[in-house]
Amino acid sequence: MRRLSKAERLLWRAFPSGAWVEFEPRQARPRRTEEAGRNAPADGGSWGPERTVRAEVLASLLLGAREAEAGAVAAVRLRGARITGTLDLRGGDLKHEVELNRCHLDDVVIMTGSTSRTVRLIDCHLPGLTAGGLRVTGHLSLSGSHVTGAVRLSRAQFEGGLWLAGTKIDGDGEWALYAPTVVVDSGMLLTNADLTGGTRLVGARLNGGLLMDGATLRNPGKDALIGDNLVVDDVMRLGEGFTAYGCVRVRGARFNGSLLVAGTLISPDTEFALHAGHIEAREVWLGAQASVDGVVTFVHSTVGALHDDLWPDKLRLNGLIYERLRGSGVARRVEWVARDPDGFRPQPYEQLAAWYLRDGNGALARRTQLAKLRALRRHRGGRGLRLFSLLLDLTVGYGYRPWIAAWWFAGLLALGATVFGLNPPRPIKPEESPEFEPFAYAFDLLLPVSVFGQRDLFDPAGWTQGLAYGMIIMGWVLATALIAGATRVLRPG
Repeated sequence: MRRLSKAERLLWRAFPSGAWVEFEPRQARPRRTEEAGRNAPADGGSWGPERTVRAEVLASLLLGAREAEAGAVAAVRLRGARITGTLDLRGGDLKHEVELNRCHLDDVVIMTGSTSRTVRLIDCHLPGLTAGGLRVTGHLSLSGSHVTGAVRLSRAQFEGGLWLAGTKIDGDGEWALYAPTVVVDSGMLLTNADLTGGTRLVGARLNGGLLMDGATLRNPGKDALIGDNLVVDDVMRLGEGFTAYGCVRVRGARFNGSLLVAGTLISPDTEFALHAGHIEAREVWLGAQASVDGVVTFVHSTVGALHDDLWPDKLRLNGLIYERLRGSGVARRVEWVARDPDGFRPQPYEQLAAWYLRDGNGALARRTQLAKLRALRRHRGGRGLRLFSLLLDLTVGYGYRPWIAAWWFAGLLALGATVFGLNPPRPIKPEESPEFEPFAYAFDLLLPVSVFGQRDLFDPAGWTQGLAYGMIIMGWVLATALIAGATRVLRPG
């Protein structure tokens, strides 16, 4: 290593005691904002030698070039410095913590295969971080930083947390955060972050949850978040302020706590806006303030408690099993099982009806079954079957509304009594016929078996003959529909 500069000597002397080396006076620091990456220095590339430190000096200190001062904890702590060259720590065993605050790094930080204590790059500007296989006994923080390339953390393990709160990552054109099979034992924070490019968490294990309130993921037309087979032991929150331009995909994930969706999902030009198929979760919350532009799928998933304050317009639920339903709009739930853009699926209706029965609400269970049969009529069967299905619906509501048949019977009875009272039929045997009773005659026409004997003794003439035949047919239809509804053996489906 060539001779140290004045700035580097300050760091060299401060390292054994872990003291801060500050090149930016407190009064010169800009006011902090909540905007992602805004606190990182925008002009760090122009800083002069008086606040410039070579990356190789940092690497030497972190890899054991100096010992800690007696009674102190050695650490690299820099504020307001420009780091030139590549901070290459690949395969190294970093003995000490590093904290860079409002620093500008000219090149990508490389920590592939390294073992480290806590690493904090807070409010920094850097072109990327490559740290596949990194092991951190503390936590890694990029909070408030502006990363102009990708952050790559595949197979990394963090005994503490992974913090990207308020971090802005511009990505490399494909990935912003590439972290498949990452393990985070504490919490992973992406609150108020802004990521352009895909975020890949396939097979990750997040024992302390994943918080993404206020985060923005930008990968329109593609997957904004890929979390297939993700395991979250606490809550995964896509809460207030969360926005995804692109698909949020957590297919096959397991949530031992909760999945909460209360943000905005915008992905009309991908197959799904939210792909949560084949997941397992103790709880799923769909917040009332959520907004979805695209298709949501929960196909073949298993959920303990489903909180359904809001459902999107396009929804696939085939194979979804839940133990409990919570939320508003109990009576409107039959609407969202019919929103599958691929057409009719019977299982969502059956699952909802079964839950209504377990909840003690038989009326809504019957309403759900009725809606299922009506949907089946619209989507399946030939013309004859659809006609018969419509007849069952109009007459007895497929057996779930038998009182409709009573209204039909009463209406036809009143019509027949009025018409035949004004236009009496002729007696078949005048000398033997009793006095004609229009009400009894109409009643007999509507019953499969004559009760009052009027139907067998009088013969209608003219146009009233057609009405009589029609009433006989309708009587048989009503009787058949009632039997079909009561026994549940002739209902389609």
